[in-house]
Amino acid sequence: MRRVLLALVAFSALFLGAVIVVVGQTKVPADAIANAVTRSPDMLAQAWKLPAAKTFGLTVSYQSNPSKCGPASVANVFRSLGEDETTETAVLEGTGKCWTGLCIMGLTLDELAGVAKQHTDRKVTVIRDISSEEFREHLRHSNDPDRRYIINFTREKIFGAGAGHFSPIGGYLEGADMVLVLDVNENYRPWLVERERLFLAMDTFDGDKKRGLLLIQ
Repeated sequence: MRRVLLALVAFSALFLGAVIVVVGQTKVPADAIANAVTRSPDMLAQAWKLPAAKTFGLTVSYQSNPSKCGPASVANVFRSLGEDETTETAVLEGTGKCWTGLCIMGLTLDELAGVAKQHTDRKVTVIRDISSEEFREHLRHSNDPDRRYIINFTREKIFGAGAGHFSPIGGYLEGADMVLVLDVNENYRPWLVERERLFLAMDTFDGDKKRGLLLIQ
């Protein structure tokens, strides 16, 4: 019994430490959030009318804690596609991931692809190591209502602080060269950003692999 209690104490300390690390990594000042991206009401209204963006119904279901941006992104995409699993819990069920209620240090792009594949018959593709022009071409396809993209990027390149993050791409305003990011963190909410800035935030390393896109179609 003593060993069990010691093990529980050790696990609790590890869990609490992971929470502190995750929250600390994802903290971005409010003024940086407000000033780093575009939230023009007119441009956002225009972006929400894009074919794929409309399927989200002007609604984003926000992540329940800072580590669950990946599952929350998949849940939002599944909802827009009419799939049954439209919550973090349903998306994670049976995957063995985040069983403590926290995705300790988050999920990688490949891990999130594995989670998505367990709950859909749709094709799930990891896209990484692409050029800026290839990224532009994928963004053009992001307006296709039969495709959904989730982007894995680092906030630091856009907001000056923060860690890796997942969110669905709502669409691409090609004339303005701006991307609609349906941010699943309630502190950020949906925003628009220049294509090249988002590419540079995606074209970074998470461990020994580049971040990238998850395509569900």
